[in-house]
Amino acid sequence: MKRLLKHMAVIIGIAVVSLMAVYIGLAVYYRNAFTYGTWINGIYCTGKSIQEVNKELAADFIYEGVTVTDRDGNSYVISAQEIAYQYDFKKALEIYQKRQNPWMWTDSLFGGHQVELVPVVSFDREAFESCFAALPFCRESKGDQERKVEIVHTPEGYALVNERTDVLSVEQAKDAVLAAVEDSVSEVSLVEAGCYHDLELTAQMRETLDIWEKLERFQQCGIVYQMGAEEVSVDASVVSGWIATDDNGRFLFDEAGELQLRENAIEEFVDALADEYDTVGKSRQFLSTRGEMVTVEGGLYGNKIDRAAETAYLTQAFQERKEEVHRPAYTQEALQQGREDIGSTYIEVDMGEQKMYYYVDGVLKIDTPIVTGNTSRRMGTPSGVNYVYAKQKNRILRGANYASHVDFWMPVKGNIGIHDAAWRGKFGGTIYQTNGSHGCINTPRSAMEELFDMAEVGTPVVMFY
Repeated sequence: MKRLLKHMAVIIGIAVVSLMAVYIGLAVYYRNAFTYGTWINGIYCTGKSIQEVNKELAADFIYEGVTVTDRDGNSYVISAQEIAYQYDFKKALEIYQKRQNPWMWTDSLFGGHQVELVPVVSFDREAFESCFAALPFCRESKGDQERKVEIVHTPEGYALVNERTDVLSVEQAKDAVLAAVEDSVSEVSLVEAGCYHDLELTAQMRETLDIWEKLERFQQCGIVYQMGAEEVSVDASVVSGWIATDDNGRFLFDEAGELQLRENAIEEFVDALADEYDTVGKSRQFLSTRGEMVTVEGGLYGNKIDRAAETAYLTQAFQERKEEVHRPAYTQEALQQGREDIGSTYIEVDMGEQKMYYYVDGVLKIDTPIVTGNTSRRMGTPSGVNYVYAKQKNRILRGANYASHVDFWMPVKGNIGIHDAAWRGKFGGTIYQTNGSHGCINTPRSAMEELFDMAEVGTPVVMFY
């Protein structure tokens, strides 16, 4: 038993001595190398020298310069090449290795050491200063005393120019960019770096901001006029012209301190809207079936805005700050609204060609010869854009020296209308010049019956030579 114990003691002693030898050997080995389980910037460094690790880290490190982004999202680059940027990990590696205790290498057996080191950076400071000074936000920089707060009138309405908010501190920006270069950081947001700040306001500037708040409320109008296919927004560009001012252009305020509405401003807007979009009696450009663009003057057809009703509506809607799409009231309303009020369903009377056409949704349905007013007796049918305002059957047409029965009667302007003419054997050509009507549009009965059944009251009638 004693021999066995002695034998085991010898074995244990040998094992301990062996382990001690390994421990001491590795401790000596790690005196000039990184200890067991060392990872630097993702590179395994155990047993490697500073020179070896420096070479690997340098090969793995890339720095092309810094991108500077301002508050407007504009980005500018200062490249590493421009400032003669250089880097070396040797110093950082030396410092880290000195902190390692080679006799404590066993601490890493079950974990290891993960570290991130940054290189020692050098660059041309004068070149950096020059590159930074060339950035647009440095060249365009104003002094704090030059920065103003004012209200300006633009085509889009009144606007506030406030140059005292979010002002860039160029010195802070330079410090932030310089720190990024020194730390080899590739991106700098001047906003995140806290380089913008607000300047103090004078009493006059604060008064300007108070007026601006009232202007913003006054200019908030969400009314949109629906004018056929077009929309007319009553926005700040319009409403800004409604504000009352004195002879020197200063705003006028009521007893409550709010901006005053200029007298007759809304009425003037409605008048201008009506002048632009009323079409009754106006000249129109019309593409004729014969292929020519003709100018058609006058006539009874069209739209006419109810100016009094719209002035009342808009006054109330503006006061209540409504936001809606509004279709105006009309004293006379065509089948279509807006500038192009003829639409694609209409009767075309080409008196020069003595032809009449009827289109439905742009498709030609009727093509017929006609006879219009006798031009030699100064009874020529007048030009203009008119409309069918009634439909009658079995009508007696009476004049100073005639009474004629017609089966179908469609008046378009006063006593002038479209009707059949059983007394005529021929239509078209030059008949109208010497044997034309008293002004009406004589039409073959078959075509007239078809037109009477298809055309509705209100259908525009485009009449021209």
